[in-house]
Amino acid sequence: MRFSLVPHRLFEDYTKITPELLKEKGIRLLLSDLDFTLAPKSVRDPNQQLLTWLQTLQAAGIRVMILSNNRSPARVERFCKNLGITYVGHAGKPSVRGFREAMEKAGVTGKETAMLGDKLLTDVLGARRAGVWALMVEPLGGAVGPWQKVLHALQAPFKAMRKE
Repeated sequence: MRFSLVPHRLFEDYTKITPELLKEKGIRLLLSDLDFTLAPKSVRDPNQQLLTWLQTLQAAGIRVMILSNNRSPARVERFCKNLGITYVGHAGKPSVRGFREAMEKAGVTGKETAMLGDKLLTDVLGARRAGVWALMVEPLGGAVGPWQKVLHALQAPFKAMRKE
């Protein structure tokens, strides 16, 4: 098992991740966190920008699935239904269990998979442990509450260490 908190790539937001970039790396499956990665937690439904981005990826042959630690499936189910994509809930990130389940469903390997998220201790660490390309974005809606502000401040040195 790999242990690293350093993302492979860091982006301002999900819209900066293009089909060309993913295809260049041989990515066929993009796993993504939901809350603060694709939408602020307070947003119940996907916006047009997200729908357009997703359609662009799908048109390029890249499958997108949500990999979520949410304990209640209600939010994730509603969001994914509106996007027309599937998800793995109760993923237990940074455990590799959810990553493996998603890759098995999609019929891909770790080398063909990327994980997009906003947190080092769940999304990036889980991706690195699962042997998938770890992509990180700044949290949409910003860090909310004192604990999230501290957590995101602690992530800064690891984000600065990325290689690409």
